[in-house]
Amino acid sequence: MSVSVIVAVDEQNAIGADNQLLCHLPADLKYFKATTQGHTVVMGRRTFESLPNGALPNRRNIVVSGTMANSCPNVEVVPSLTAALHLTEGEDEVFVLGGGMLYKDALPLAQKLYITQIHHTFDKADTFFPCINETEWKLTLATKHEADERNAFACTFQVWERR
Repeated sequence: MSVSVIVAVDEQNAIGADNQLLCHLPADLKYFKATTQGHTVVMGRRTFESLPNGALPNRRNIVVSGTMANSCPNVEVVPSLTAALHLTEGEDEVFVLGGGMLYKDALPLAQKLYITQIHHTFDKADTFFPCINETEWKLTLATKHEADERNAFACTFQVWERR
């Protein structure tokens, strides 16, 4: 099984503010859906609670939480990232969606990073992605998406693979 991290970050590695995404970028949401669809996604409780419609469709949803009841439709709740990964043994690629603490735990285990680099800095951010050591990672793909009428900010979709 390959552990992958998928995240959108601003120029300062910020990922969120008040348990919400930094901005609404339809291009990033489309990329996220295309990349994760058909796979298992693992997220923390607060990330799950921030989803507008509950469990993400066409994906196996696992929530890491010590306090959340396992009563949400189409969601499995486990107490740790280790337990989540144990449930996904034999799968080809599993995506960690955040939040900040789960990213920190997953980064040493990840083989691939899907990073949407938003070309902007958000002042009110309160949650950040850990800095990656570029000597451990190799950028294998970078696709720029310019700002347009639907996307207020330019971004670059990056794929990093562990060296």
